[in-house]
Amino acid sequence: MPRMATRTPPADARTGEIVHTNDAAPSSWGLGDGAAIPWEYAPAPESRDVVTLKERYGLVIGGREVAASDGGTFATINPATEEPLALVARGTPADMDRGVKAARKAFRRSWGTLSGRERAKYLFRIARILQERSREFAVLESMDSGKPIKESRDVDVPLAAAHFWYYAGWADKLEYAFPGRVARPLGVAAQIIPWNFPLLMLAWKIAPALAAGNTVVLKPASTTPLSALLFADVCQQADLPPGVVNIIPGPGEVGMSLVTHPGVDKVAFTGSTDIGKRIAKGVAGTDKALTLELGGKAANIVFDDAPLDQAVEGIVNGIYFNQGEVCCAGSRLLAQESIVEPLIEKLKDRLATIRVGDPLDKNTDVGAINSRAQLEKITELVAAGQAEGAEMYQPACDLPTRGYFFRPTLFTNVAQSHRIAREEIFGPVLSVLTFRTPDEAVEKANNTPYGLSAGIWTDKGSRILHMVRKMKAGVVWANTFNRFDPTSPFGGYKESGFGREGGMHGLHAYVRLEDR
Repeated sequence: MPRMATRTPPADARTGEIVHTNDAAPSSWGLGDGAAIPWEYAPAPESRDVVTLKERYGLVIGGREVAASDGGTFATINPATEEPLALVARGTPADMDRGVKAARKAFRRSWGTLSGRERAKYLFRIARILQERSREFAVLESMDSGKPIKESRDVDVPLAAAHFWYYAGWADKLEYAFPGRVARPLGVAAQIIPWNFPLLMLAWKIAPALAAGNTVVLKPASTTPLSALLFADVCQQADLPPGVVNIIPGPGEVGMSLVTHPGVDKVAFTGSTDIGKRIAKGVAGTDKALTLELGGKAANIVFDDAPLDQAVEGIVNGIYFNQGEVCCAGSRLLAQESIVEPLIEKLKDRLATIRVGDPLDKNTDVGAINSRAQLEKITELVAAGQAEGAEMYQPACDLPTRGYFFRPTLFTNVAQSHRIAREEIFGPVLSVLTFRTPDEAVEKANNTPYGLSAGIWTDKGSRILHMVRKMKAGVVWANTFNRFDPTSPFGGYKESGFGREGGMHGLHAYVRLEDR
């Protein structure tokens, strides 16, 4: 495990290389260099025995596990060890056609005509099973995605179950959700989810779709298909009618064949802005409903009256949670000039305590980057930040010799024109900019093509309300960051997409409203 220290690793130290630290204590401890004795955290690994991995996984179509039409498979890799976990069937356009037909059949013969009261029973059952099997899902999610077990255990799985509980409660109340209107299901929903929150994004999409009476064809990301395939087992355990939920892993081009399929009535996508634009073009000219939740470059704004210690924790949670692989991550820190120096000092001290390592260790704060390709992207953008003149800080820590790991990184002296201030890095990299007045903070925060989220740290409630009115972001957190609840809508503006997931707004995306 990493030792606590404040020095920056040597410039020639490569990512993944073990760097042994000195034993200096952070200056904020008030003990002076070398006065504190750093301690090692005893390993606290979560057992893998709660997960039973199959050697091969098929596609789930019509309630049955089937092989891909061409027999193709791909390996899903543990990003912390680079070891293959299982072989997974690789869907084809023909398989997507089979999935859509199975979903249409289930919609016409069972689910679409089922009463809301009966649909609710299935959703309640799924929520309860997720809670009962929460440890199994948490361990599998960390193995497949690289996120720390304490995040899978305490955030992802509980929130996924909470979404099914919440929308189960709405299933028999749709007539009250839209006064004066009758809510009808759309039909077959095509849903494509990303690799950063595989189970949670599945719940965000499937729960409201089923509550409203739709059936689903879901394509999980190729690097993280296992929790979705395990969810298919939950559906079977809950006796969900065959074909209501179909799960077909495969590459991106297969996802586009699902999006453009004429039998699809609704498309929901979470992922990159570039792919979102392709999907929007793919459904243009059709009557398909569309929801897009895309990239972000959120500003976390700290004013001079903010409680700095609380703000530091919010900053860390905003950018280093889930290795920074979060679309709404607070990747731009805007600090008021009068407090930027003490804030950065406190932030550096806090970074020195972050533990990077085995995702299944309960002590780990930052786990593995999801894939080699994503690690290379992060590395390239960090190098660009240094080349453009920003000053980089990384805490000295020991990284595992295998796997895809990257140190928590902090850039100061960042200009608005730098790539690290403009492009979504999707990694544990924070860029610090400064401002003098609230208007300047608003101008800099909104100076981005994205508009997904933002954070405001101040002791003045009136300032919070003033800033919120001017921020062009779908979600604005006040004196906190990355807080989610199934009752609250989430979504963005501009190139961060359109439509909302969560809350009653999430139901609206899956119904057709008619006059009474």
